[in-house]
Amino acid sequence: MRTFLLAFLCLSSACALSSAQAAPPTGTLRLEREIPLPGVDGRIDHLAADVAGQHVFVAALGNGSVEIVDVAAGKRVAEIKGLKEPQGVAYVPANQAVYVAEGGDGTVRSFDSHTLKPLHEISLGEDADNLRYDAGRSQLLAGYGSGAIAVLGLDLARRANFALPAHPESFQFAADQQHLFVNLPDNRSVALIDLAAQTVNATWAHPSAAANFPMAVDGTIHRLFIPCRKPARLLAVNSDTGGITAWFPTVGDADDVFMDTAHRLVYVIGGEGFVDVVFVRAADAMVLRGRVPTAPGARTGLYVPEWNKLLVAVPRQGTTDARLLVFAVQP
Repeated sequence: MRTFLLAFLCLSSACALSSAQAAPPTGTLRLEREIPLPGVDGRIDHLAADVAGQHVFVAALGNGSVEIVDVAAGKRVAEIKGLKEPQGVAYVPANQAVYVAEGGDGTVRSFDSHTLKPLHEISLGEDADNLRYDAGRSQLLAGYGSGAIAVLGLDLARRANFALPAHPESFQFAADQQHLFVNLPDNRSVALIDLAAQTVNATWAHPSAAANFPMAVDGTIHRLFIPCRKPARLLAVNSDTGGITAWFPTVGDADDVFMDTAHRLVYVIGGEGFVDVVFVRAADAMVLRGRVPTAPGARTGLYVPEWNKLLVAVPRQGTTDARLLVFAVQP
């Protein structure tokens, strides 16, 4: 409670400053370092981490590459080039492979994370997008096309396929690891997939907001947190019923969101140039802990609880190189 009161007082003081004064970043994130990504042009999409190896894999969509960053050393150490609009990326500790979904040709490819040697590939048809690793079943899930999620073995052999009414964006596992929540922004809805029964059980419509791209899950309180772009607001959704329990105005152009369950914080990364740090109180009441500056167009990132860090990818702006911002979480 004392930490919350101090954060609230700091936020109130910052709001009282005149526009001529430069207020320092508020909230619970402290910028530790900036890691340059020279030569990387265009939009940057999603990230994945090798937690034990202290490496991050950055899907540089506009650059046609995956950038490999040693976070401990604070530098880029390698690149996988020649890709066609890499969007989703996943790292699998079991075989130490990195998987990349390419929107340009609908292909998912795997690489040895040490040698970067190509291992396997599969064509899904078109617009291969988000990837999610299912450790319990030793498989990957890949969203693609006009509406489908493919279930793939670690050798990228197809195991199953789930048809959906629209292209899937972010999708996340429920706490039981048996169900999958899927954002369908073109349908203004969320789908629920039962992985064990291999069925699409429900589609929850959310007419109050559109462009629901990112999603985070808090299984401890049975909530989905979904930032929407039209209008810019964060929805709290009951993951048992699909009902919206609360909403909160938030940063625009959000493309990634992460739940810090230990501290009841939601990190919303928006291309408007900020990370909103939202504290979730009882009964889903949401309070802004801080609006932390990043850069225009920086709308993707990765929260790594094992490192206690939030990473934000910043695209190149004029003569300023693309870079990875590393924030320490300080609740």
